[in-house]
Amino acid sequence: MPHIPVPDDLPGIRGLMAFRPETGRPLSELAEALLVSESPLSRGERETIAAYVSHLNACRFCRDSHAAAARHLLGTQCDLVDAVLVDPAAAPASAKLRALLAIAAKVQASGRLVTADDVAAARAEGATDRDVHDTVLIAAAFSMFNRYVDGLAALTPDDPAAYAEMGRRMGDNGYAARRAGTAASASEPAR
Repeated sequence: MPHIPVPDDLPGIRGLMAFRPETGRPLSELAEALLVSESPLSRGERETIAAYVSHLNACRFCRDSHAAAARHLLGTQCDLVDAVLVDPAAAPASAKLRALLAIAAKVQASGRLVTADDVAAARAEGATDRDVHDTVLIAAAFSMFNRYVDGLAALTPDDPAAYAEMGRRMGDNGYAARRAGTAASASEPAR
């Protein structure tokens, strides 16, 4: 049961954002910038990083919803997400993504753990400065999002089908306030 009153029909971070839209909007916009906007990393790769960090933080809602979004976006390569959650070093990911996941894991534990050698290893696998920047910011932001969700005991569905639907919605619609032409209340972020 959530520590604060949130709408029963808005699980996870969506309910928390609806509780306080003036902070929810910028958080949605940050998620949109990190996971949807143009990037050298694919949307599926960025969602996989978010799911992995959420897994490391033991945040079930964020892990399952972003893993579902990554599966939706990766299509036929959707098994990559589950492999990353089990063992990123052995996952059938590109060497670049594995190097970025190693950086993300260090950021999740403490940003100060990331070394010049970690960045050099990622660059040796083809990572750009933008890839490294975005990976660090996704890992840092999702550590915050995870603590927000778990710190307020947000509603966390048990039904895997609920996450599949969330993943489809996030993959198709993104995170920022609904775009023109689609109706949504100002107090209902797109997450």
